[in-house]
Amino acid sequence: MRRCRGRASMGETFDIAGRKIGEAAPGYLIAEVAQAHDGSLGTAHAFIDAAAKAGADAIKFQTHLAEAESTRDEPFRVPFSRQDSSRYEYWQRTSFSAEHWAGLAAHAGECGLAFLSSPFSIEAVELLRGLNVPAWKVASGEMGSGSLLAAMCADRKPVLLSTGMSSFAEIDTAVAVIRDAGAPLAVMQCASLYPTPLEAVGLNVLDDYRRRYGCPVGLSDHSGSVYPALAALAQGAHIIEVHLTLSRDMFGPDVPVSLTVDELAAVAASRDAFHTMASHPVDKDAAADALSEMRTMFGRSLAPRTDLPAGTVIDADMLTVKKPATGIPADALATIVGRQLVHSVSADRLLMWEDIDVPA
Repeated sequence: MRRCRGRASMGETFDIAGRKIGEAAPGYLIAEVAQAHDGSLGTAHAFIDAAAKAGADAIKFQTHLAEAESTRDEPFRVPFSRQDSSRYEYWQRTSFSAEHWAGLAAHAGECGLAFLSSPFSIEAVELLRGLNVPAWKVASGEMGSGSLLAAMCADRKPVLLSTGMSSFAEIDTAVAVIRDAGAPLAVMQCASLYPTPLEAVGLNVLDDYRRRYGCPVGLSDHSGSVYPALAALAQGAHIIEVHLTLSRDMFGPDVPVSLTVDELAAVAASRDAFHTMASHPVDKDAAADALSEMRTMFGRSLAPRTDLPAGTVIDADMLTVKKPATGIPADALATIVGRQLVHSVSADRLLMWEDIDVPA
């Protein structure tokens, strides 16, 4: 089995548009639009606004150039289109011009989002490079496209590698190519099932990737559920990519695999909450000391079961423990058994040291 060359340490980190990716950083949340805009530039811009409002870190599209990528023999993955006779025509109809892509990238920047797009041809790489994308996302089906992978690695920007269709041996080969090119790397667990059933998500693979490649790891999810993203974040995934839909009633093959805007917002809120908890470790002894007043309030002291007059010789059966912990501690019972009360004590009060004849 081939192993990747130049393996990084477990603490490897890198930046995407100034945002740290890796250990001790919040999970990086990518809202994947893909072709959910169905060729509408206005809808594509609406996705950017929605992703920013929900709290995503990046918006990601797919850049398909029919002439460079496809032929009229390419089948539809899902036969959904009522207007395109071939997938080639679908790519043509839903593609944008270089000027339109530039406008989308600028809009994302204005909203505080990193602009990403998966290229599916070398021509698409060059188009996106002209927009100065801050990182490259390799789609699962493109891992074996050697020239395409090499083109993305050429500028040594971070490469996010989806692995949904590949074996470990194939991933090892791609990781070696990326590392040899000197590009920062993140490896993304992905199940190329649309939608992905929960039993096929494969969160266990995240730890395999950590050990095998020593780089940031993530989940590219197609379940249409918030649960995989939340579970991956709880396991310390560095990157989460989820598909986004503006409505469950939208048209297109990706709607069943997508989260709504509200669901994306819930994942973003969880990302922030998990990071807050993870970045504030608790010193248990110090926390207990800080709660000394609370411990006194909730603790217990010795108290009589019934009213006891002065002169009573204390027997263990006469006593119980009650709140608060401001009287004689419960663990002092053996010390006071056999002693004599110098004051009467009622059953609704605690027993105090001054109530007992204690030798000087």
